[in-house]
Amino acid sequence: MHDQGLLIIILLLATGVILVGVLRFLQLPAVFAYLLTGVILGPHALAVVPDLASTRQLAAFGVVFLMFSIGLEFSLSQFMSMRRLIFGMGAAQVLLTSIIFVGIALIIPLSWKTGVILGGILAMSSTAMVIRALAEKMEMQSRHGRIAVSVLLFQDLAVVPLLILIPALAGSAKDLPHDLAMAGLKAVLVLLVLLVIGRPIMRPWFQLIANRKSTELFMLNVLLVTLALAWITEQAGLSLALGAFVAGMLISETAYRYQVEADIAPFRDILLGLFFVTIGMLVDLPAWWANIAWVLIVLLLIVFLKGFLVWGLSRLFGYESGVALRSAIVLAQAGEFGFVLLALANQYQLLPAHVLQPVLGGMLLSMMLAPILVERNGWIARKLVGSYRNHRDQQLTEIRAADLKAHVVLCGYGRVGQSVGRLLEEEAIPFIALDLDPVRVRQAQSAGESIFYGDASRRDVLQAAGIFSARAVVITYANVASSQRVLSIIKELRPELPVVVRAHDDSQLEKLEAAGADEVVPEVNEGALMLASQTLLLIGFPISTVLRRVRRFRQERYQFFRGAFWGGSEPGEDQASARLASIPLGETAFGLHLSLRELNLTSFGVSVVAVRRHGIRGRDPAPDTVLKSGDVLVLFGSPAALTKAELYVLEGNTAQETAVTA
Repeated sequence: MHDQGLLIIILLLATGVILVGVLRFLQLPAVFAYLLTGVILGPHALAVVPDLASTRQLAAFGVVFLMFSIGLEFSLSQFMSMRRLIFGMGAAQVLLTSIIFVGIALIIPLSWKTGVILGGILAMSSTAMVIRALAEKMEMQSRHGRIAVSVLLFQDLAVVPLLILIPALAGSAKDLPHDLAMAGLKAVLVLLVLLVIGRPIMRPWFQLIANRKSTELFMLNVLLVTLALAWITEQAGLSLALGAFVAGMLISETAYRYQVEADIAPFRDILLGLFFVTIGMLVDLPAWWANIAWVLIVLLLIVFLKGFLVWGLSRLFGYESGVALRSAIVLAQAGEFGFVLLALANQYQLLPAHVLQPVLGGMLLSMMLAPILVERNGWIARKLVGSYRNHRDQQLTEIRAADLKAHVVLCGYGRVGQSVGRLLEEEAIPFIALDLDPVRVRQAQSAGESIFYGDASRRDVLQAAGIFSARAVVITYANVASSQRVLSIIKELRPELPVVVRAHDDSQLEKLEAAGADEVVPEVNEGALMLASQTLLLIGFPISTVLRRVRRFRQERYQFFRGAFWGGSEPGEDQASARLASIPLGETAFGLHLSLRELNLTSFGVSVVAVRRHGIRGRDPAPDTVLKSGDVLVLFGSPAALTKAELYVLEGNTAQETAVTA
C-alpha cells in the first residue's frame, strides 16, 4: 500500500509537470493542466487516483489559503470603503442570479428545493481563477477589477448561509426560518469576537515573533494564526475559508503583510492545484456526452445570463458600457465554492442524478473558458463597445498631441507626482503625467498642467506618452502591484530607460527592484531623514555637519548616490575621494570567464556596483556572475584603488605600482 501510494503521487506529479509545461508553452493557464490531470487520472477515466475524502479535505486547504491571500489584500478600512459595491452590487448579483435560476428550474420543471440549490451554486464565480488572472494582469485596482473583487467577496460571504441552507432544505421546511436565523446570529457574533479581540492583539504578537529573528518560527506562526482562525469559524458552524479571510484581514494591518504573502504563496499554489485536480476527478465524460445538450444549455446560462446580469448591475451602479462589459466577462463563470455546494447537495441527495452531471459539465466548461475570457476582457470590450473603443482612441490621440522629446513620464499625478512635476518644471525639464482620476485630470488640465487621462500599465498608453523618446520614468503609485505592472511593460519596451519608483518603506524594496526599478525611494526613510536633519539643526548642529550626515545616509541607502562618474576635474571636491568608474572588457581582458568571486576585487578596496551586458545593467551582481566579452564593469572606490583594479581586470597585473602612484 505504501508503494502504491507513492506511485500515485509520482504519477500525479509527472502528469502535472508535463501538462503544465505543455500548456504554458501554448500560453494557456496552468488551471487547465490541473483539471486535465484530474480528468485523466480520476475514477471515471484511468482510475489511477481514487476519489478519497482525505484528498478532497487536503485540497480544500487550497481555497483556505486563497481566501487568506484575499484577506491580506483588503484591510478593514478598504473593506469599508468598498462596502457599496460589496453589499450593494455583490448582494444584488447573488440574489438576482439565484432568483432567476430558481425560475428556470421551475419551468423545466424541477422542485423548488432543487431550484434554490442550483441558484446558489450557479451564482458563485471562481475566486481562485479570477483573482489570479487579475493579479497577473495587474488589474486588481482597475474599475472592472474592483467590481469583480467586490462581487466575489460577497459571494464568498454568501457561502456561509448557503452551507447552512442546504442541510436545512434536507430537513423539515417548518424549521428552516429558525435554523437560518440562528446561523446568521452565530456568524455575526463569531466575526465580531474575532475582529474586536484579534485586531489589537495581532500587531504586537507578530512583532514579538519577528523579534526572535527566526524564519521557521515566523512561518509556523503564520500557519498557526491562519488555521486556528479557520478552525474557530468551522467550529462555530461557519466555513474554514471565512476564518482564513478574517486572518488575512487582521494581518494586512500589520507591517508584515508582504512577508506573509511571500511565505504562504508556495502552500497556496500547490494546494490550489490539488483542489482543481479533485474537481477534474468528478468528471464523468460518458455521462456528459449522453447529456451534451443540457451541458451546453447550462454553460450558456452561466456565461451569458449571469454575464448580462452583471453588465446590467454595473450600468445601474453608474459605470460606462465598456467597464460594465469587462466586469461581466470577468465574472461569467462558475466557481470553486459552487463545487463545494454541489458536493454538499449531492451528499444530502437534493440533486437528481440526471441533473448533477450536466450542471457539473456546464460549470467546468465555463471555468475552462474563464481564463481566456479574463485574459482578453479588454480586447473584447473594445471590439464590442464602440463608445469604449472611441473613448480609448481619443485618450491616445490627446496624449500623442503633446509630442514631447527628452522628457520625463510621470505615472500618477497625486500629491507626490505633482511635487515631482513642480521640481521638473523649475529645472525646465519637460514632462507628461498620466493619471486615472478624471476629476484630478480635468482640474489640472484646466490649470495648464501637462497631464492626460491614461492607464500607464497599458503599452499603447506608454507608447503614446513617448516612452521611446523619454529620458526617465517616475512611478508614484502607492500600490506596489500597479507599480510592478508598469515596470514590467517599461522594461519590455525600453530596458535601458531609468525608472524611479515610490515605495512606502523598505519592505517593498526587493519586489520593485526585482521588477526592474533602477531606484526605489521609500517615503518612511526620507521622512525620518528630514525629521532627523531638522532636529539636528534646531539643537545647534552646523548645517555643514547635517548635510554631510544626510549625504552619507543617502550614499549608503541609494545606489546612485554612491559616488559619481568624474570628468577631467571636479572643482571644489577632494580629488582623492571615491568615485565610479566603468571598465569595458575586450576579447583579451584577463577577467574574462572568471566570476566576480574569483576576481576578488574587494581586495583592491573597490566594490562592484553593476555589470552591464547587452545594454542591460545588472545592479549589485551576484558573486557567481561570470564575466563575458563586451561586458562593462562599474566599480566604486578611490582613484588609486580603481587603477589597481582596472589593471588587474584587463591585464592580470598587480605589480605595476608605478602606474598606480603616478
